[in-house]
Amino acid sequence: MIIYIHGFGSSGEANKAKLLRAHFHEKGIRFIAPSLPTIPDLAIHTLDELIESYLANETVYLMGSSLGGYYALYLSDKYHLKAVLINPAINAPETLDRAIGHGVNYYDNSAYEWNASHVEMLESYEIEEPDLKNLFVLLQKGDEVLDYEEAFDVLEGAKMIVEEGGTHSFEGLERHFEAIQRFFGVALKV
Repeated sequence: MIIYIHGFGSSGEANKAKLLRAHFHEKGIRFIAPSLPTIPDLAIHTLDELIESYLANETVYLMGSSLGGYYALYLSDKYHLKAVLINPAINAPETLDRAIGHGVNYYDNSAYEWNASHVEMLESYEIEEPDLKNLFVLLQKGDEVLDYEEAFDVLEGAKMIVEEGGTHSFEGLERHFEAIQRFFGVALKV
């Protein structure tokens, strides 16, 4: 089972989630992309429950983009799971401190409020020494939201692909689907 964790202000129905869902379903690989609450503690609680329910019967793999990459890093460490991090917000508390205020979900236009207590919640999910062998990091230098070097420096030693150009949403992700499957070691239906 692959669990995809979307980014800040996004949804499990956003374009990247749809692209991944279509690919993995076509390959016969179980995949879910839940739409998570904006409040970090609620998002992590939801993910904890999902992971624990699936771990009872199958291997779980994580994928996360941006803030979802930050959550995936935390959950990978907590449950000793393999995770693919796509342009992760490796310093999420600092990055999202700048987002305090009212916001609108990119996918469904629902309004939310992001405040200092949410940033404090994020701080409790920081991982000081990530288990690099469980991580596959995809970075694009052209990320207009995050400095790719932050993730590069913290996660150096993990399996990593760093590409010139690109964007925060990670252009051409489909080029890496086979490498992601190999990293997870998931069998394909032929």
